[in-house]
Amino acid sequence: MIDFSVARRRMVEQQIIARGIDDQRVIDVMLQVPRHLFVEPGLQSHAYSDASLPIGEKQTISQPYMVAAMSAALDLQGHERILEIGTGSGYQTAILSLLAKRVYSIERISLLAGRARKVLDQLCLSNVNIKVGDGTLGWRDQAPFDGILVAAGAPDIPTEYLSQLEIGGRLVLPVGDRLQQILMRVTRQPDGSFKQEQLMGCRFVPLIGEQGWRTDNTD
Repeated sequence: MIDFSVARRRMVEQQIIARGIDDQRVIDVMLQVPRHLFVEPGLQSHAYSDASLPIGEKQTISQPYMVAAMSAALDLQGHERILEIGTGSGYQTAILSLLAKRVYSIERISLLAGRARKVLDQLCLSNVNIKVGDGTLGWRDQAPFDGILVAAGAPDIPTEYLSQLEIGGRLVLPVGDRLQQILMRVTRQPDGSFKQEQLMGCRFVPLIGEQGWRTDNTD
């Protein structure tokens, strides 16, 4: 029988803290959220391993380190309204829900959105709104956002995200081709301009939609 609490602590110590993540709020939340609940029962023994895992529908739950790194890059203090693109399993959503005031999450695959909602409800994480739709268009009627996190690789930065970002807000997303991306952080400056930073190399599933990759080119 696996002691998931021990596995979770080992994950945080060896995969997150050891690799330089020092945001204490992120560390505390990663210790708290039961990652194994967000994967298929047959994969729960691998839930805290240093890898992404399939969740069905050609989608994945991101590697724990990448979840922590993207969350830390938003530099959340607890009062923010966050837009998440790609609900997926709901694990990153759960992390954000404990770091921010409210999370608005968009998932294009209704089956995944429904599964994620069930687990989030099970964990009593009630500050999350999920809708099914084209995530590349953002969530216009709830904008602007203090932070936007995109869990899929884009060919370029969608203009909708920039227009929906609050002054001082941060957008964290992978940008590149289908096989390899660079994790970018874009910060909206007081004068309305955007500061871009390259954080690290990464690999995500493609961001599908009007301002991302076209559906007919996924394979």
